[in-house]
Amino acid sequence: MRIAYITLHWPRRKDSGIGRKIEEQLNHWQGSGHVVQFFSHRTPVDDPSRLVDGFSSEYETPGGFGGKLMTEFNRCRAISPMVKAVSNFSPDIIYLRWSMYVYPSHRLFNIAPVVVEINTDDVSQHEMLGKVYSFYNRVTRRIYLSRAAGLVYASHELQNSRSFLPYRRPGIVISNGIDLSKNLPCPAPQNDRPRLGFIGTPDLAWQGVDKIVRLAELCPDIDIDGIGYDRLPGQNRSQSNLFFHGYLNKDQSRQVLSTVDAGLGTVALHRKAMEEASSLKTREYLAYGIPIIVPYRDTDLDDLNIDTILRIPNSEDTIEKNYSTIRDFVYRMRGKRVARTDIFSRIDVQVKEEQRLAFFENCMNR
Repeated sequence: MRIAYITLHWPRRKDSGIGRKIEEQLNHWQGSGHVVQFFSHRTPVDDPSRLVDGFSSEYETPGGFGGKLMTEFNRCRAISPMVKAVSNFSPDIIYLRWSMYVYPSHRLFNIAPVVVEINTDDVSQHEMLGKVYSFYNRVTRRIYLSRAAGLVYASHELQNSRSFLPYRRPGIVISNGIDLSKNLPCPAPQNDRPRLGFIGTPDLAWQGVDKIVRLAELCPDIDIDGIGYDRLPGQNRSQSNLFFHGYLNKDQSRQVLSTVDAGLGTVALHRKAMEEASSLKTREYLAYGIPIIVPYRDTDLDDLNIDTILRIPNSEDTIEKNYSTIRDFVYRMRGKRVARTDIFSRIDVQVKEEQRLAFFENCMNR
């Protein structure tokens, strides 16, 4: 197959969680004998060499009066060169990571069958971006969903969501995975004072970094390493047991995580009305053998009962009500690691990408 992989709006850095996921997918598809090209519609970056390799169509995001209107105009203008490049590539199938519609990206559907990856409930997520974006998304989302040759859902919850049920497109659930052959376990540290790791993305309320600050306050005898944050806007005081390392590349992130006794998943998924996920951060923890704390229902791990996984409720007060349970778990996990045999068949990218390729074939045949 000739496969075009498309992402819209955001630069995809090689060392980000999503960027690494995309590269692992592209590498597996190419390794399986397919011809693959990545296409990106994005804002400018200082160092394009840090981005996933492929075709890029840039647009500016001016500030000041009228900045948002000009940004939207620039988004639209940047789509046409990308659509032309995709057409010149002559794909057999197009894989589109879900993003808010931008005119005239619907022309992609005239080139080849389009499979859309559903990685979030866009309706509830865009409500968090304000009334204008929420209304625009509700009005335009059917342009992609009603024309898709197939939908790949990251969770069963998304597949069964009222947000997607009306479109009745062929679908499959394939949760996020990680290439375990390239992400080897780290030896367990020998910490006298326990350490907890957390990977997050700034400015996304459902990451719940504010709860990490509260956890540090409630558990002063545990050190917490936060990756992805340089500082927290609005936080006037710092916790002596909370260490923010900023944005790290893969090797730097591994170095920090190799010192922790447990890793914490997204702690505020409820803020975008979701109960289930397969977050990339927990896959990274598990690849390194790090025990995990999961504050939601994990698509791959929900029925896995081992002592190196702690589950806590997905609620606004989960830290207030469960901080002592978290503290005790991190203490117990000192010197322990997750057995790879327990998680290999559940999270390894090779298994998941073979399922995805088979689904592509089915969509083409339809």
